[in-house]
Amino acid sequence: MRKKIVAGNWKMNTNVDEGKKLSQEICEMIKKKPLKTIYGSPGVILFPPFVHIIEIAKIIKDVEGVFVGAQNCYSELSGAYTGEISAPMIKSAGATHVLIGHSERRKLFNESNKMLAAKTSFAIENGLNVVFCCGESLEERENEIHFEVIRRQLKEGLFWLDIESFSNVIIAYEPVWAIGTGKTATPDQAQQMHAFIRELIAEKYGKELADSFSILYGGSCNAKNAQQLFEQEDVDGGLIGGASLKAGDFFKIIQSF
Repeated sequence: MRKKIVAGNWKMNTNVDEGKKLSQEICEMIKKKPLKTIYGSPGVILFPPFVHIIEIAKIIKDVEGVFVGAQNCYSELSGAYTGEISAPMIKSAGATHVLIGHSERRKLFNESNKMLAAKTSFAIENGLNVVFCCGESLEERENEIHFEVIRRQLKEGLFWLDIESFSNVIIAYEPVWAIGTGKTATPDQAQQMHAFIRELIAEKYGKELADSFSILYGGSCNAKNAQQLFEQEDVDGGLIGGASLKAGDFFKIIQSF
C-alpha cells in the first residue's frame, strides 16, 4: 500500500517563535488524534525555513509519523558558496527530507533540470529523502504541452537515478498556475497527471515500484478541497502551501484521507 503523506511548505514565513508555536499546535492535534489513516511512514512532513529546523526537530521527535525537512539544499559538501546550505548540514540539524525543484526555485532562481538533478543526487547520497517537484505553467497547459513538460522535468531531473536511489524520492505534482492563485486543478485534472506520472515511473523502473510510489498534489490544496483530491486513485496526499500555516486547517487536510 502506498504511503499517504501531507507535507507543509511554509516558504519564507514565520519567525522561529512562530514556527515553534505552529509545529507544537500541529503536534498536539496529532497526539490527540493519531495518524491512524496515514499508512506507512512518513505521514506528515513540515518544511519550515532553515533557521527553524533544529527547534522543530526537538518538538516532533516523540510524535510518531511527523518529520521535518528543508526547503532547499546545495549540491556541494562545503566551500565558498555564501548563503547556501549543504545536505549534511541539513541532516545534522535533525531533518530527514528536502524539497527540491519547487516552481518558485525554478522560476525565481533559474534552477535548471540539470541543477536539480545534481541537488537530488547529493541529497540522497547524504541520507536525505527528496520531495521532487514538477509542474507546468498556464501557458504550457493552454498550449497542450503539459505532459511533455512533465516528462522532460522527470527525465532530466530524476530518471537517471538507479532504482535504489529513486526509492528515496517522493514526487509532488504542482501545476504552476494553481500555486498561490486560489485556482486548483480539478480532481480529474490532478488524477490524469498523477496517473501519467505513475505510468512514466512504471516505464522506467517497473510496475511494482510505480504501484508503491507516492505522488503528491500541490497547488492551492486546502481544507475544503483536500478530501476530493485525495479520493483520486493516484493522488497520495498533498504538498500544502498557505494552508499549512494554520494548524487547524493543516490538521483538517491531514484528516482528509
